[in-house]
Amino acid sequence: MQFELSLDYIEQLKTAIFNQDDMYLSAQLTELYEVDIALILNRLDLEESIYLYNLIEEDQKANVLLELEEDKREAILATFSTKEIAEQLDNMDSDDAADVINELPEEIQNEVLSQIEDIEQASDIADLMSYDEGTAGSLMAKELISVYAHESVSACIDEIRRQTDNVETMYAVYVVDMNEKLIGMLSLKKLIISHPLAKVEEIYDPDVISTKTSASSEDVAELIQKYDLVVLPVVDQLGRLVGRITIDDVVDVMREEAEKDIQLMSGITDDVDSNDSLWRLSRARIPWLLVGMCGGIVGSRIIGGYEAQIKLHPEMAFFIPLIGATGGNVGVQSSAIIVQGLANNTLITDKIAPKLLKELGVGLINGLICSSLILGYNLLINESWQLAATVSVALITVILCASFLGTFVPLTMNRFKINPALATGPFVTTLNDIIGITIYFLVGRLLYTVF
Repeated sequence: MQFELSLDYIEQLKTAIFNQDDMYLSAQLTELYEVDIALILNRLDLEESIYLYNLIEEDQKANVLLELEEDKREAILATFSTKEIAEQLDNMDSDDAADVINELPEEIQNEVLSQIEDIEQASDIADLMSYDEGTAGSLMAKELISVYAHESVSACIDEIRRQTDNVETMYAVYVVDMNEKLIGMLSLKKLIISHPLAKVEEIYDPDVISTKTSASSEDVAELIQKYDLVVLPVVDQLGRLVGRITIDDVVDVMREEAEKDIQLMSGITDDVDSNDSLWRLSRARIPWLLVGMCGGIVGSRIIGGYEAQIKLHPEMAFFIPLIGATGGNVGVQSSAIIVQGLANNTLITDKIAPKLLKELGVGLINGLICSSLILGYNLLINESWQLAATVSVALITVILCASFLGTFVPLTMNRFKINPALATGPFVTTLNDIIGITIYFLVGRLLYTVF
């Protein structure tokens, strides 16, 4: 049954914690999944969270800890001794344990590692911590099932039984040579139906997709998405099997990247959420607000430069918001399509010209439709032919320019290794406002002079 968190339920738990009603709280916890318990802890005060956490079953604590928001997890771990932290890490997969220990202050990381009783687990965690963040090495887990190609099926099954003690879910059996190099995968179906004395090298599949430890997390996500993989083996520079990356880890990467892009598109430079402090939220938003404000100042100066024209034709001021808003919307639409194509690798970045021409074609069609509608509107309510022509010609020109910029800017940013998501936010909007206002008054000056 799906759990739904409500304010009433939170208040009931708070009351039970205040009254130290452990029986009621334990009964509630036994009915919930780890992720639901973490959701509750995120909503409670620190002292309440710690009290409830101590009532969780021991075999659930590690998973609950992993599901907590980073700030809440850090706050709870800060109340633990290094021995208590080590006990929790002992019950996690190596990749999760490495992520958690990396969040700890540097001065206690080595002490926590030394407190882990399982020496192999501690060694695996230390190895994973050595990889740069955002690489396949930092995402992978050391727990996997591997067998040697020269072994018999019977010996292979015995080896799998031995290794499964350390692997919670067995997605695949990897085949390695005597140098530990990955050479293929073994189907569980073939393993079951094959003769016990048959050799693994006779039945394994040499066609295996893998990635190197140095590959970026984006490349890993692309591989898993492209080939519909559930798990991806990781090899070192020599081709030796060193770990595996499961789909749940990649989904986390995809979500984090999507959240980061959405924030960049909104003009938020840091990774923040609604629970962060006022100062951090303000600091994340202010840079692009200042950029937008500077753009507004430039726009006001441009309008000021045409003060004499506005005095002669004040009706032109009525359509300044229309020109700016339309140009901004068109630019955001174009850049959003490009950023989406770059994100899912459906766009060939070395062929920019065809994409620009296509977006200009779209801009021309949309511009003709919008300019025709505004022309009809102006002719119906306004006797000024000059104003109607100015707004229509300026609008189609602004839409074409915005389509061009919305396509060109993110492609150029991507070429120079700058996150193109920046182009879909205040950057393109501000740039289009400035260019749009300039075009509007230049067209107005030309047409009013001609007519």
